[in-house]
Amino acid sequence: MRILIVTAGSRGDVAPFTGLGRRLLEAGHQVAVAAHASFAGLLADCGLEHRPVPGDPNELVREFSRAALRAYTDGLADGVAEAAAGGADVVLTAFGPAPLSRAAGEALGVPVVGTYLAPSFATREFALPNARNADDLGPEGNLAAGRDVLRRAEGLFVDAVTRLRARLGLPADPPTAETRPVFHGYSPLVLPRPADWPSRARVAGYWWPARPAGWQPPADLLDFLRAGPPPVFIGFGSMAVGEGERLSGLVATAVERAGVRAVVQAGWAGLNGCGDDVLTVGDVPHDWLFPRTAAVVHHAGAGTTAAALRAGVPAVAVPVMADQPFWAARLHTLGVAPRPVPFQDLTAEALADAITTCLTDPTHHHRATHLARGLATKDGAAPLLAHLASLPDNPSAQPR
Repeated sequence: MRILIVTAGSRGDVAPFTGLGRRLLEAGHQVAVAAHASFAGLLADCGLEHRPVPGDPNELVREFSRAALRAYTDGLADGVAEAAAGGADVVLTAFGPAPLSRAAGEALGVPVVGTYLAPSFATREFALPNARNADDLGPEGNLAAGRDVLRRAEGLFVDAVTRLRARLGLPADPPTAETRPVFHGYSPLVLPRPADWPSRARVAGYWWPARPAGWQPPADLLDFLRAGPPPVFIGFGSMAVGEGERLSGLVATAVERAGVRAVVQAGWAGLNGCGDDVLTVGDVPHDWLFPRTAAVVHHAGAGTTAAALRAGVPAVAVPVMADQPFWAARLHTLGVAPRPVPFQDLTAEALADAITTCLTDPTHHHRATHLARGLATKDGAAPLLAHLASLPDNPSAQPR
């Protein structure tokens, strides 16, 4: 079966699909991933075909405006159309570009399956990520907030979808998406499936990123790890663009105040640690590095959150935006992290205190270790593989 995976955004939006793509390859499928050009190397190193999609999310974050957003969504629409033109029997789509993927699947006459990294159906049990004023909303408030999140997400792509449907020769009004299955790529041990979700919405488990072929840890990182006790990892991923100088000084002070060693990931912010007890690194596979650390300080993006949980180490969450406050709060509820430190409240003192609390309260480590053991027994790709195996051999000849 020819499978096209459509995703967009930062590395955290792409990396889980490298692992899922590899599992699909091992099951005998042909796999292509439509993603931004900056991920061509990552996908190639993971043995996956890349179909380029225009747009640079880094630039969008740096210079966000209505015009920039329109150019970005139009570029995604063009890229999805081109990727679909390469052929597919099934389209798997991330949440963001899902409206575009559905149009492409309709034009191809093939099934479209949602593969989402965060909860994406409104529920009375909690307010969805990105909800406005998500605290203490109550069941009906949670449901209303979730519906608002979904309306706003769809609204970002309304114009791009209209233009894409015209380009593909489709009717102006898209068919309902309410029958298409959606698999969520996180563990029910971390966030149980709400009882009021429709049956088509499933929680599959995590899709762990594939490690690039031939990757070896840098010599300076190995030397640093051997030179002392396990360090604390500090990184903000694709967040805090342009704030590298300020954050670097803040992190250095916090590390010294907490009396720890640290591996600092440069990320999009351009962090740069200094001192004998601090090492700055670029992209390093989290599945290799995190188990070698004492704790992970991160922005609580879905992918980094998952990697820290998998490693069985406690965390300090510093959420910035989007779904990050949601996952940060969840880490605290699970007992694997102290109370989050919102990025807008971040100071050297607050970060140092949070690191100290994280490392000195044994319950954080105990609960993180226990949860990691549970995650190790779950195969998040298996439910999706089973669903694909149940599809007709020639899905393009079947009703959608």
